Amino acid sequence: MKNFNSAKQLCSYFGLCPRIYESGTSVRGKAKICKMGMSTVRKMLYVCALSAKKHNRACRELYDRLVQHGKSKKLALIAVANKLLKQAFAIIKNKSVYVDNFLQQKFAY
Repeated sequence: MKNFNSAKQLCSYFGLCPRIYESGTSVRGKAKICKMGMSTVRKMLYVCALSAKKHNRACRELYDRLVQHGKSKKLALIAVANKLLKQAFAIIKNKSVYVDNFLQQKFAY
């Protein structure tokens, strides 16, 4: 984690960032993950995303919202894996423990 300045860099390193395939203005491909990173870590994050969509409230809400808006279930799981990686990055960088309602507690008056 010391080598990364942001969660975006970490997600890109593991190949979880979406990549748009285009050729000029006429050919537009579907956005897919780039798959240039470590495939074993990507596979583990995918399995973790399956569990997180059931047990992590923020991940469940993200998954349900994407599926409700017509996205495929696999795409929603990749988004959950991306969110898990970002959560892990924030916890490690801040040297803190996971707090479920972090934003609500932070801005509560």
